Amino acid sequence: MKIAVLGTGSVGQTLAGRLAGLSHEVVMGTRNVAESLSRTTPDAWGNPAIGTWATQNPHIKLVNYSEAAAFSDGIIVHAMNGFAAIESLKQAGEANLSGKILLDITNPLDFSKGFPPSLFVSNTDSLGEQIQAAFPTLKVVKTLNTVTNPIMVNPSIIPGDHTIFVSGNDADAKAQVVEVLKSFGWAAHNILDLGDITTARGTEQILPIWVRLYGVLQTPMFNFHLKVAH
Repeated sequence: MKIAVLGTGSVGQTLAGRLAGLSHEVVMGTRNVAESLSRTTPDAWGNPAIGTWATQNPHIKLVNYSEAAAFSDGIIVHAMNGFAAIESLKQAGEANLSGKILLDITNPLDFSKGFPPSLFVSNTDSLGEQIQAAFPTLKVVKTLNTVTNPIMVNPSIIPGDHTIFVSGNDADAKAQVVEVLKSFGWAAHNILDLGDITTARGTEQILPIWVRLYGVLQTPMFNFHLKVAH
């Protein structure tokens, strides 16, 4: 499968590397290729800058958003900063997005007042819904936004059962995304379909408790496990 990953941060790098390792053809989309390739300073957590990462992963081509979206033959992974989410898709071009699946990992995090962040959309709307409304021919499937990126692609890091959520309007699109999740190692019984894209309000609003747990635990290597009484 030809898959585009929009976003060059640690999440995009992790997803692109894992998908390429599963024998997909992968490109990574960025706003400005030359500018991205010039970045070599690691981020605050020690993750490699995209320029360094691209040199280390020459099999994954770095292209602009439009070229990346056009390259995809079905699935586009959206690993953008929340504030840049819709603008990046506008640059990708509606014609290049139409009919394709957007595996959307973005969260509406607002760090303008420091840490912990707030949400710039919540309660009666979600970033997932805003993306779907802005691009009605795109099939938005919100998932993986409630775990840190190493867990996204390797859930066995966390022992035992734990849960990942899926939201979206198109049943076939969700089924295809579920197959991608399974290829990462997520067991079918741990993938919970919450319903249509409005249910992304719930998973995006997990982030306030997630960041507080991170502050207490001093590690992002955790996840939620739902147990239901019978």
